[in-house]
Amino acid sequence: MSHDKTSADSLQIIPGCPLRGELGPDGIYTLPGDKSLSHRAALFAALAEGQSHIENFLVSGVTQAMLDALTVLGIAWDLEGRTLRVEGKGFDNRQDNPEQVSIDCGNSATTLRLLAGALAAWNVPAILDGSDGLRRRPMRRIIAPLRQMGVNIDGVDGCAPLCLQPTQLPLDAVEHTLAVASAQVKSCLLLAALAADGPTSLREPGPSRDHTERMLRAMGVEVSSGENYTTCITPPGLRPLNPLLMALPGDISAAAFLIVAALITPGSQITLRGVGLNPTRTGLLEALVAMGGDLQVANRSQQGGEPMGDLIVSHSRLEGVQVDGDLVVRMIDEFPAFAVAAAFAQGATTVLEASELRYKESDRISALCTELSDLGVQVSEKVDGFVIHGGRLPRGGVVNPHGDHRLAMSLAVAGLAAEESVTVQGAQIIHESFPDFAPVLKYFGANIRSPG
Repeated sequence: MSHDKTSADSLQIIPGCPLRGELGPDGIYTLPGDKSLSHRAALFAALAEGQSHIENFLVSGVTQAMLDALTVLGIAWDLEGRTLRVEGKGFDNRQDNPEQVSIDCGNSATTLRLLAGALAAWNVPAILDGSDGLRRRPMRRIIAPLRQMGVNIDGVDGCAPLCLQPTQLPLDAVEHTLAVASAQVKSCLLLAALAADGPTSLREPGPSRDHTERMLRAMGVEVSSGENYTTCITPPGLRPLNPLLMALPGDISAAAFLIVAALITPGSQITLRGVGLNPTRTGLLEALVAMGGDLQVANRSQQGGEPMGDLIVSHSRLEGVQVDGDLVVRMIDEFPAFAVAAAFAQGATTVLEASELRYKESDRISALCTELSDLGVQVSEKVDGFVIHGGRLPRGGVVNPHGDHRLAMSLAVAGLAAEESVTVQGAQIIHESFPDFAPVLKYFGANIRSPG
């Protein structure tokens, strides 16, 4: 297959150009606002009483699904550039016999899972559905505990579409142990617990993102984190939730692709300003530093309870490492980018205990191994991870991202330092989370062709 074969929906990356420059609030381009925080901010603002003002909101396919859901639910919102304003109806603005609504969550499991919890607390009957890919995502992990709380919810073979029927409020306060550490599942249950008859306690087998806890605290909800990864929430009762007034930090999951791009491309040095540095999300940075990556953090600050700072990244000689345990959870969305770094590292990189990757937008273990292998990378697929033997440049070629935005960007990054160009087919999927990905790489100096 010709390496320069392109289509109207492809992205061709030609190697050989160092990346230089700075990305920040005052520049031509900025990092997209944090995706996890954007999802939560839009929905939580709807639960608040009064107008919320959210700056640096991520405008993309996945967040549009959440905004469209708010419209279906009768929530007024306005988006001007990257500034989102939401007119919250108030958490206690429930209806006794509302009509059932149908909500298309697109390809976003975050939208579906968070909405399931919020609608349970609001007592809004609904059908939550989405793409074929979303219908393959496991939902038993929220269905079972929501039923334990008294929510009338069902799925199709443990997957979407989910059907919520009217429920008797208040819901039952519970003590629940999650089978896997999952911020989406935990957030779903914390939202439902806002309508419980007492404190709800959730225990996870390991750490997961704590964006929901931080944001709810900022809105006046009593949420505590204890030993053994236990989170306890006390429902606010008749007290309204405070509206959100915050600027979202840059998405570290989007930054991951640029970080790896600079690390593997000779002669590169870039600065990314205002990146979210929540410790539950910085596993990738720790893994890359362990590989020998030159990453510096400057100008640390906080925004709405979320830590942030500037990252300075320089080309580095990387060495293979092993990733397992708690670190897996703290970099679960960054493995496609990490795998590309591993392909350029000397020696073997082993990833274990990461079977959750099989239940993302694609089976990321299988898809990663297939596509990297097609580029000439020596990779072995494991049940719960993979082994990559690096040290030899990928040869280039034509790759398929399997409808996965993170895989598409990772494969594009591999082309920056490959022997020959890499053409990513179906690259339009990148707009799901990082619409400016290609323009940003061009701004840094990359040679990219995007026909059509």
